[in-house]
Amino acid sequence: MLAVITGGAGFIGSHIATALVARGDTVRVYDNLSSGKRSNLADIADEVEFVHADIRDASQLTEAFRGCEVVFHQAAIVSVPYSIERPEETQDTNLRGTLNVLQAARASGVRRVVFASSAAIYGDDPELPKRETMPPNPISPYGIEKLTGEHYLRVYAKLHGIETVALRYFNVFGPRQDPSSAYSGVISIFVNRALAGTRPTIYGDGSASRDFVYVDNVVDANVRAAFSSGATGRALNVACGVATTLRDLIAALSRIVGREIDPVCAEPRPGDITDSLADISLARSVLGYEPRVDVETGLRRLVAYVQQSLAKP
Repeated sequence: MLAVITGGAGFIGSHIATALVARGDTVRVYDNLSSGKRSNLADIADEVEFVHADIRDASQLTEAFRGCEVVFHQAAIVSVPYSIERPEETQDTNLRGTLNVLQAARASGVRRVVFASSAAIYGDDPELPKRETMPPNPISPYGIEKLTGEHYLRVYAKLHGIETVALRYFNVFGPRQDPSSAYSGVISIFVNRALAGTRPTIYGDGSASRDFVYVDNVVDANVRAAFSSGATGRALNVACGVATTLRDLIAALSRIVGREIDPVCAEPRPGDITDSLADISLARSVLGYEPRVDVETGLRRLVAYVQQSLAKP
């Protein structure tokens, strides 16, 4: 199979690329390197084709998709706060870019597009766990962009026969997530600061909860979504189905690094939700998905990865 991964030099995209190479697939990575890094592909650099281009460039996309069977559309500006600060910019990438991907897929005869959607489409509805049948209620431009992307997928599937699957990621973490970004995942920032001996910041009192999911679980869901006959036209939650409070997260990290971590508490940020928990029964039944790496195991793997990275000259 020839697969194209938009955003394939990024955090999740590079892990998908590694998994596909291990399967023996032919992989083409499409990335403008605005947040992705060539170093994320270092271990497979000789086994993938790299296209340095932007998803807002429709002609480049169409050319890159030629001969492709499956597109994993990971490219996006992935930040709720950033989308609130700069909605025009995030819309241009996250919405127009997704439309370009679908147009290019149609023009190039791509069989299936697997789209990185987000739990942000659910907004702050207090009902838990979040089920795919719930009415979406995004409270940020980012959530609106991802929800609109899902609608585009559904329409293109109906009008043009492209197989589409949307995976609603909850809070993904793992190696290669950039902790230097103010908009990075909270776990990567916590681990980086804990190992540096500085205090991490919690927005709120620490009682807010998230459904954290280790990146290997997300990769598995993507590969399954590329081939599952029952996944076509679906939007599926990808998570662990377990709620972890930020205080619980700090306590687990303290156990792993062997010292008490005392976080700084700050005011909650606009667009942040209080609690998030996924019902993953649909992904289980449709994809055969099962989160094999739990949060603490994933946290231990991430700490070991960061420690090894810091030890390198």
